[in-house]
Amino acid sequence: MQRRFILKFAAALSVATLFASTAAHADEAIKLGVTGGPHAQIMDVVKQVAAKNGLKITVVEFSDYVQPNAALAAGDLDANSYQHAPYLDAQVKDRGYKLIKVADTVTFPMGIYSKKVKSLAELQPGARIAVPNDPTNGGRALLLLQKQGLLKLRADAGLKATPLDIVENPKKLKIVELDAAQIPRSLGDVDAAAINTNFAMEAGLKPKSDAIAIEDPKGPYSNIIAIRAADKDKPWVAKLVAAYHSPEVKQYIEGKYAGAVIAAW
Repeated sequence: MQRRFILKFAAALSVATLFASTAAHADEAIKLGVTGGPHAQIMDVVKQVAAKNGLKITVVEFSDYVQPNAALAAGDLDANSYQHAPYLDAQVKDRGYKLIKVADTVTFPMGIYSKKVKSLAELQPGARIAVPNDPTNGGRALLLLQKQGLLKLRADAGLKATPLDIVENPKKLKIVELDAAQIPRSLGDVDAAAINTNFAMEAGLKPKSDAIAIEDPKGPYSNIIAIRAADKDKPWVAKLVAAYHSPEVKQYIEGKYAGAVIAAW
């Protein structure tokens, strides 16, 4: 009798363990925010790879840079993949978000585009140049303009340079600050514009052929996966990073974007 009881108890325990394991496995589902274009396209591949390893990803697409971090901080998302590290650092400092980077993803070299000139040398005095209005991408655009010899910034301006940091502007260029996502639609209203590559590609622009100047891809602007700091040790985080850094995703990036988007890991 005692032996029969032990066997029944062991069987019941095994079944309970199996159900608990199955439930835990089923619970590995996350919501992840992206912006449209390459981030969303790449995440579709990541999603497929992650599913093979027991992680279900629901992708939520946003049309601006502000909401994905706000939604992550509020608990409406578990992770996001759309921003570079300097932008996250600025958001954490300015808004007090308890968000952290857990992995590098891709690099999108920023380009300068124009419907009115074919080279920066053709820009006339007083030309209007659109740049993103957020601190890090705006600074990035100004640094690119400086690299091209169009203006000079204060030596200590750093990555968050603003138009107030311009100390030399020989052509008296007018810097027009706009929301990053809106700049492609405003390209015809200015003489040239610095556009983030994900938004440029979403608007049908081809960085390799359409940009009249482009960033060196080896810089501080690698994009990242961000999560809440409290979640850093959760098992799904490692699965998400492994899926993104998989050979399948890298192969997709190299084949799809032909150098306009570069794997950063």
